[in-house]
Amino acid sequence: MKYILTCVSLVFALFLNAQEVTKEGKIYEVKSEKIFLEGKDVTETLSLEEKAVIFKEAATISEKIKVEAAAKLEEAKAKEEAAKVKAEEEKVKVADAKAKKEEEKAIKKKEAAAKKLEKEEAKAVKEKEDAAKELEKEKKAAEKAEKKAEKAEKKAEKALEKEEKLEANLAKAEDKLDKAQKKYEKLKRKGELSPVDENKWMDKLEKLTDKVNKAKRKL
Repeated sequence: MKYILTCVSLVFALFLNAQEVTKEGKIYEVKSEKIFLEGKDVTETLSLEEKAVIFKEAATISEKIKVEAAAKLEEAKAKEEAAKVKAEEEKVKVADAKAKKEEEKAIKKKEAAAKKLEKEEAKAVKEKEDAAKELEKEKKAAEKAEKKAEKAEKKAEKALEKEEKLEANLAKAEDKLDKAQKKYEKLKRKGELSPVDENKWMDKLEKLTDKVNKAKRKL
């Protein structure tokens, strides 16, 4: 279980780190819905198109990290299963060794005296019952640990699914904003916008920008 918990912690640590995006020879850092260049916040100095490109690339990098994190989680699960199998094998070996030792002890005592043997047999029965109770206790503990690990795994999977959905919503909102921005700029260059149309387009772009910002905040 410790492997799974370690990987879950690694997943969240990776998502908290800034994403580096290289554009036109410059290395930008995207963190907390802001864009940094050489440690300075340049979010507001970039055009909507530049920001859209950088945020989209950052989302791609984040998706790649998420895939790698999922692979590490699967690897951790495999290690956890291997550890459990090894623990069960060791438990069987200990039980076999103990049973063999008790058998040899009983044989020696039988040769010494029948009365003493009866006492030892009674003792062996009691020890067997105690061992069975202990084994049952360990079995329940193992089942409890397994359920806890499964719960942690499901929680991690839900977190990843939620992250995927939020990223998809952000990408969709950014795509709509990008297309609307390009269409507006094209119409404006051709001089096909009246003052009324201009205001409508401004309202539309503002609403689309709000949707992108909301998607980012949720992410």
